[in-house]
Amino acid sequence: MSSLRTALIAAALTLAIPIPAQATAGPAITIENGRTQPVFSYADAVREHVYVESPVDSDLDGNLDKVRVDIIRPKESGPGLKVPVVIDESPYYDNSGRGNESEHKAYDAAGNVTKFPLFYDNFYVPRGYAVLNVDMLGTTRSEGCPDIGGKADVLGGKAVIDWLNGRARAFRADGSAVVADWTTGKAAMIGKSYDGTLANAVAATGVEGLETIVPISAISSWYKYQRSNGVVYNYDYAAGLANHVDTDPEAKCQQVRDRMDAEDADDTGDYNDFWSERDYIGGLLGDVSKVRASVFVVHTVNDLNVKPDNFSTWWKALADRSVPRKIWVGQTGHVDPFDFEGRRGLWVDTLHRWFDHWLHGVRNGITGEPRADVEVSPKQWITQSDWPAPSALKTSLYPAADGSLGSKPAAANSAASFKDVAMSETDMVADVGTANPGRVAFTTGELSQDLRLSGTPTADLRVKLDKPTSNLTALLVDFGEDSRVDWRTNEGITDLAEEDCHGESTAADDACYRKVVTNVTTRPLEIVARGWIDVQNRDSLSQATPLPPGTYGTVTWLTLPQDYTFKKGHRIGLVLAGTDSTYSDETGTGANVTVDLSRSSVSVPLMLGTPLVDVPKDTTKFRGPGKLDLPKPDTTFRFF
Repeated sequence: MSSLRTALIAAALTLAIPIPAQATAGPAITIENGRTQPVFSYADAVREHVYVESPVDSDLDGNLDKVRVDIIRPKESGPGLKVPVVIDESPYYDNSGRGNESEHKAYDAAGNVTKFPLFYDNFYVPRGYAVLNVDMLGTTRSEGCPDIGGKADVLGGKAVIDWLNGRARAFRADGSAVVADWTTGKAAMIGKSYDGTLANAVAATGVEGLETIVPISAISSWYKYQRSNGVVYNYDYAAGLANHVDTDPEAKCQQVRDRMDAEDADDTGDYNDFWSERDYIGGLLGDVSKVRASVFVVHTVNDLNVKPDNFSTWWKALADRSVPRKIWVGQTGHVDPFDFEGRRGLWVDTLHRWFDHWLHGVRNGITGEPRADVEVSPKQWITQSDWPAPSALKTSLYPAADGSLGSKPAAANSAASFKDVAMSETDMVADVGTANPGRVAFTTGELSQDLRLSGTPTADLRVKLDKPTSNLTALLVDFGEDSRVDWRTNEGITDLAEEDCHGESTAADDACYRKVVTNVTTRPLEIVARGWIDVQNRDSLSQATPLPPGTYGTVTWLTLPQDYTFKKGHRIGLVLAGTDSTYSDETGTGANVTVDLSRSSVSVPLMLGTPLVDVPKDTTKFRGPGKLDLPKPDTTFRFF
């Protein structure tokens, strides 16, 4: 028998027997079919809590803040059987709750958690993991004040990883010191929204021991969460969110919230040190170049809460540095993949294999599979080698004075004008063939083939103003009756009465959750991509440069990313306007905007079934549908 064959048989056998990594009197980590098996008792698991000392004093009381860490781990874990850790750090455990069913922690008389939100504890503890639910500093039972992505948020979470690896101190409720002698020190961080944001933030510090993160609908730059190229979405948001997640008396952290209001540059929309501290791609505290962990990104292209440029820019930065990574891209709104219709079992299994690989060292082939799962139409998923689709090519579309949008630049000296007023997207896309002083619109003729957009369009306009600045909005629109994910209604999902279960349960903590279905609606249009910019931030996000009135200037910016198919027979529309009141609280500058059409275009990354010929010209004076009832997405603290 060859030595190679002998080695292969030996490797195969190890996948079906316990791995005695350490001497233990009870069950050992057991792997079959490339997956850890549920050999440990969930009911008998150790449930305890500790307080990890952070390096910050965010509430300014003269003492370093302590982070509350609630732990559940196999009874057998300890010096003789060390286990890796799955962490969900959250600010929401005692206010909004976690998950689609808004679960909260429940405690026993000793202060230990008897009900851990979500399924992670039920599923992973029996398979040889510890699960930690960490109260972000300033929330639930942790000390300190919420810092909304800043120093306290980041370094509080990092301290937990440091404690697991013997680099930080922790204490029990009675003040006695405690060490994590039951863990290998290998940790994962996972979570949706703020929870996933904390995972991004801690990974960007380069902390040793954090082996992988799974950021779901997560922020990579708080500036991108609250700004778009100088356009402010919401005023005083950081302080408002801090107050929302902090259930202590308001006076305790008022000084911290006042500081946020003073430093957030709401008056200008500019990027400053406040936002750099909260930027994990290239900020003051975190930098993608420091990331040691592998990254499994999940986001949706219609998440208009944590807008998808937060994942696309993070994903590209990771790719540029060859960070091991995987991605799921969905079509709903702000939704966890556990609630993607028809995908729950696949999600649980994929996540299981991902954690087994990075935390237990199981060679299960997950890193050799296609990197990206993409939902290309309602509930229709494909796999591909990466995202955006590598074969997508930038295709320029040009607006013309007759209202058409085509593949050739407009005639010289042609122009279009509108006024920067606050206008909803519903009004922007209504009756596009009719003149409207607040916007200009352009459409192609009916498409002769399906065209799939995969990636991030770019608006490139040459404009002049009669005032120093104006907000600009660019909308890419699909005109044509079709069934689409109704992400505007409850983020695109509806709960069912029926449940399914993933993991083991106790009377206090079950592993069962309601199934969901995707909301689908038929409409004559869909806003596919949208992007905004303040003209005075066209050259820099940190320093405004007014455009001299009456002088043309080039304004180029990225819209939000998308993955969407324009169907054969539909039309592509481009709408240009001023302030988008659907997503910004700004009121508009009142500037008159003139667009030099001969030097303006939108570049769209398209995958083509056949080589692209000239985009058909709109020769029928397409009017478009009238005003539709498009529900306004809820972006007010629907962050959990």
